[in-house]
Amino acid sequence: MFVKVYQYHIQTEKVKDYLALQEKVAEVYKKYIHFQSIYLQSKEDETKWIEIMKFQDEGEYEKSIKLINQQEEIISLYKAFQTILVKDKKEISEEDFLLMLQM
Repeated sequence: MFVKVYQYHIQTEKVKDYLALQEKVAEVYKKYIHFQSIYLQSKEDETKWIEIMKFQDEGEYEKSIKLINQQEEIISLYKAFQTILVKDKKEISEEDFLLMLQM
């Protein structure tokens, strides 16, 4: 499995907005690719979030993400996402992994 891991900081008063946005994003993704996602909030820094998305394989992801990123709804949702990031921590880290074992 191919795994994308994102890390970012969400304003604490915007968590409900964040979760609602993620549900809308998932609806768009489901039209193009099968995936699973997990959203983790840090216990040490409540603004810190990790998003883990699992896909069947990297090739399928690459093909589908090109289509997904062209969708007006995704563009709009990403702009909304940027408004709920912590003002002085707007960076979004992104890493790619291969899932080697799942129990």
